[in-house]
Amino acid sequence: MTAIHTTISRRRFVRLAGAAGALGAVGMMGCAAQGQAPRGRVVVIGGGFGGATAAKYVKKADPAIDVTLVEQNPKFTTCPYSNLVLGGLRKMEDITFGYGALADKHGVRVVHDAAVSVDPAQRTVRLRGGQTLNYDKLIMSPGIDIRWNALAGYDEAASQVMPHAWRAGEQTVLLRRQLESMPDGGLVIMVAPANPFRCPPGPYERSCMIGHYLKTNKPRSKLLILDAKDQISKQGLFTDAWAKVYPNIVEWVPLSKDGKVTKVDVREMTVETEFGKRHRGNVVNVIPPQKAGAIADAAGVADQTGWCPVDPMTMESKLQKNIHVIGDASNAAPMPKSGFAANSQAKVVATAVVDMMNGRTPGAPAWLNTCYSHVAPNYGISVVNVYRATPQAFVEVQGSGGVSPVQAPPAMRVQEALFADAWYESITADMFG
Repeated sequence: MTAIHTTISRRRFVRLAGAAGALGAVGMMGCAAQGQAPRGRVVVIGGGFGGATAAKYVKKADPAIDVTLVEQNPKFTTCPYSNLVLGGLRKMEDITFGYGALADKHGVRVVHDAAVSVDPAQRTVRLRGGQTLNYDKLIMSPGIDIRWNALAGYDEAASQVMPHAWRAGEQTVLLRRQLESMPDGGLVIMVAPANPFRCPPGPYERSCMIGHYLKTNKPRSKLLILDAKDQISKQGLFTDAWAKVYPNIVEWVPLSKDGKVTKVDVREMTVETEFGKRHRGNVVNVIPPQKAGAIADAAGVADQTGWCPVDPMTMESKLQKNIHVIGDASNAAPMPKSGFAANSQAKVVATAVVDMMNGRTPGAPAWLNTCYSHVAPNYGISVVNVYRATPQAFVEVQGSGGVSPVQAPPAMRVQEALFADAWYESITADMFG
């Protein structure tokens, strides 16, 4: 009971701290909105956890600013909770949202088109449909792009046979259908990439959700995880869950045990490891190496790593002035590439952009990240961290967070699953409500 009380108290603290931070931000925003702020133009590229939130909060901070959100898709399907679709705990419609409230309730102009180029000198964004948008400040939240052919044999065509499902939507549906079509007794292979990549715990939550589907529907089947690293997020929690919940179903092969896949063969449905061992699967889920979304290269904000270096104090690009990069595309380590981090960054950047456009110096920022993972329908785990900025770096606040205890009673796991569901409802309402 003591452990349960401690964890619930920690969660309550995090939620209260987040609420207090949000109220503080709104308080500052109210002052800006009521003043005689000069009109300006902010363009936001990307309508996910970072972009949709940033557009909303810039407009809330200063209604005199014209805010345009550029997002090519009329609906947004969240990567968080897409693993639960694979496990049968959610449906696609449960994780799909529209942009109507951003326009109707908050006054954001939403343009469903793709940004194809950015001219930082002229401060313009050109869209695929031919329109050109002018900006005073540009906020980019383009998410990830796949490094096609970084893994031998894996290109865009291969993803239609060996889906990555790392951008939720059609790929999620494809992978789910493959699991449904696989015979009982079949083998699912998951290929996990080296760091950095979107959502560090994501492959391992997915392994649990696939494990749950197999245990429930095809108990003679197995899942083999071939991993390009030895250390993973929430490692003790996941290895404990695999042993207790999915014994003889989920097997994890790390880098040191020849887990790194170097080649795939779509025709043969095989993957080959660093030391030449071949594995054949009925279903193969390849999570390939990644980089910032393609528009980041076009805008000149991505460096040789494929990610976007940013000023920790404002998340303004270190390569281009008046462009701020948030979310998965940014290099904000040790902050992870997660939906919660993108949402947190968006609010900080919204406040910073409004301050800068009104001639004020932005305050010192701090960010919160909470990442929940579902192991089973009533079994949740989490990691929590708080970050702050120095002029030189993003810094994790020591002692500010932690992970769920490995040895925890079932009641705690149930509570964390409930917290996860509440978090998802809250953050999607914040983005799209």
